[in-house]
Amino acid sequence: MSNSNHLRSPDLLPIPHNKKKISTLGFAVLWVGMAVVLAAFAIGGAGIESLSLPMVILASLIGNLLIGLIITVNGDIGVEHGVSFPVYMRAPFGTIGTHLPSILRGVTASMWFGINTFFGSTAMNAILNVLVGFDNWFVCYIIFAFIQLFNTALGIKAVERFADLAAPIIILIGVWMFFTLSDQALAEGRHLWTWVESPVTGMAAFTAFMLVIAGTMGFWSTLACDISSISRFVKAPKFERNWFKRNKGTLVGSVIALPITQTFIIVLGAVSYIAVFNYDPVVALQEAASGIVLGVLLLMIVLSQWSTNISANIVPAATIFSNAGGPKMPFWLGVFAAGIIGTLFQPWNLFEALLTFLTVIGAVLSAIAGIVVADYYVLRKRRLNVNDLYENEGQYKYHKGVNLAGIIAWAIGGGIAIFFPTYSFFVGFIVGGVLYYFLAKSWYFKSFQQAEIKDPDDEKYLGITVGRDWIIGDEYEEKALIRKAKGGTVAAGE
Repeated sequence: MSNSNHLRSPDLLPIPHNKKKISTLGFAVLWVGMAVVLAAFAIGGAGIESLSLPMVILASLIGNLLIGLIITVNGDIGVEHGVSFPVYMRAPFGTIGTHLPSILRGVTASMWFGINTFFGSTAMNAILNVLVGFDNWFVCYIIFAFIQLFNTALGIKAVERFADLAAPIIILIGVWMFFTLSDQALAEGRHLWTWVESPVTGMAAFTAFMLVIAGTMGFWSTLACDISSISRFVKAPKFERNWFKRNKGTLVGSVIALPITQTFIIVLGAVSYIAVFNYDPVVALQEAASGIVLGVLLLMIVLSQWSTNISANIVPAATIFSNAGGPKMPFWLGVFAAGIIGTLFQPWNLFEALLTFLTVIGAVLSAIAGIVVADYYVLRKRRLNVNDLYENEGQYKYHKGVNLAGIIAWAIGGGIAIFFPTYSFFVGFIVGGVLYYFLAKSWYFKSFQQAEIKDPDDEKYLGITVGRDWIIGDEYEEKALIRKAKGGTVAAGE
């Protein structure tokens, strides 16, 4: 492989069919682990102040189903072509321009890693304090961070194996928490399904309902952008033209496992608020739990932060940093870079400021999700000139490596979304996607023609749908030379 081409880092090459290791069940289990996010308790707590529990559940399900569909839609990029998020972003942003949105997403993921690791380390410290009297949360932070990073550096199969272990434990403990909290609420004379602290009606009720939907979607606006970094490892059938059958592996996880699991976590936050007027069930249960029971509760916190971090934060961040660093930045090094960056932001000191910042970042990233849908589905119609994604002088070089249509649409879409925090994902997604479509089609792609748009040939530019594994680098070049010597040609990606 040519050392002069920094776009061909080995860890960023397309994943062939025989190396897709995550099954449909495995991806669903990954989602169970990822969806247990402690901050989601707050959505339930805020919702139950104005809405009944059935309405909170309905709003949560709607929000999760919507974001799950968007995640699956964008996940087709990884399923079809085997390419990761930062590599695909060379199409709508350029070979150099890709680093702007990608690194922003990588830093955001690293910061979330730091926050979740801090949560987990305090729980780990509490467990050790109960068992052996040890009390040093920072030592626990370093140990917990290293364990997570080492687990992820072992590869995607190690990530899936951990999720297989953690997911059922998390759910079992969650069910126990639900019934314990329910008993506490009933003891206080508050019925779960009818009690509301300050009931609202009319437009105020609609706004409260939409806040739960938007809050639920906001949690996964990041993964709605870069899901292909994970979906490229999900098994899918070759020669399958039916979109639903081809994407069954990601569809089951994102549209069934995610909504059910995260809605359950939101319900725990709501029930906790009904029981003790605090949406954090950990705080609520510490009043009634001690000894081994409290230790088991805290174990759930550790496992949930671990399972969320490795799939939703470390893998995407490491892939992005590997893309930015080229061949000198292998995946495992990107993993530890994510850990170091997340720690340097000192989440234990800047927690409140970080949450505000990350909320803004979520709004900005929603525009990227819209741009990806417009670029991949509407303009390219799922076809992709994958070989040129790895070429310095290919069609995605645009003007000095930058696709201005993508940059402008992102800046305007993300900028407007910031001013509408309640509906930020909808605003950013729609404005970014629509603006990109018109800028690219009417302006930029007229100056920089795209092969897959000019010649929409399935056999040339589709991947797994036509049974193709994209081959990049020396192996492709060797095939081309052999075919040329025999008087033939080699097809793109053959």
